[in-house]
Amino acid sequence: MYDGDAVTTPVGLRVLFWALPPVLGAAVVFGVERLADVVVEWRWVPWKGLFRVIHEIPEPWATGGALVVGALLGLVLAAMVDAESLAVRVDGPDLVLTRPGVRRVVPRGEVVTAFRDKGTLVLLGRNGRELAREPSNTSPARVEPLLRSYGIAWAEKDPFADAYQRWVPDSPEVSAAANAVFAARQKALESDDDRDVAELREVLAGHGYVVRDERKKQYWRQVGQKS
Repeated sequence: MYDGDAVTTPVGLRVLFWALPPVLGAAVVFGVERLADVVVEWRWVPWKGLFRVIHEIPEPWATGGALVVGALLGLVLAAMVDAESLAVRVDGPDLVLTRPGVRRVVPRGEVVTAFRDKGTLVLLGRNGRELAREPSNTSPARVEPLLRSYGIAWAEKDPFADAYQRWVPDSPEVSAAANAVFAARQKALESDDDRDVAELREVLAGHGYVVRDERKKQYWRQVGQKS
């Protein structure tokens, strides 16, 4: 909701995030369990061995297990969705971004431009410095009015999109120290270590580099670099 100085995910919507996936997950897995009774009679079907294993689970364990597993999978999905329930608040001189387990405070006077980039809210400062990049499932149409009311410009896309170039090992255009961080971050990307990926992004920011990821590839630009 938008209450003048904040944009938050409505409570009802967050309840739906948590309630619907477990129900759908339980229904889907229960349906697979029931389908196994039919599939095992077919002459050929992919993963027939898996369906045979499911078919041989005795009742009531088969039905009960299907419902529990489906609900748990749904809860995992719900947690992933809810983790992107980003609230944007103006707190005096600060812009506060919060989502489950995360709280980031950015001096409002330093924010020049904001935009949405593939499901993330990005705040840019002077010279194109990246001040924040947080996952968000909140519609830009709700965030934009709040930010504009405090003099923060809204861009439809990254105003520095054309300034990025792909990082390659030992790139001569990147400092030796930054190359080492990029190399470590590449390993973290490939191993899906999200925490390390985020921490090393901050380290690169300290070296004056803004990084963007696309399909486990890193693209970079330097702060102050023109688009």
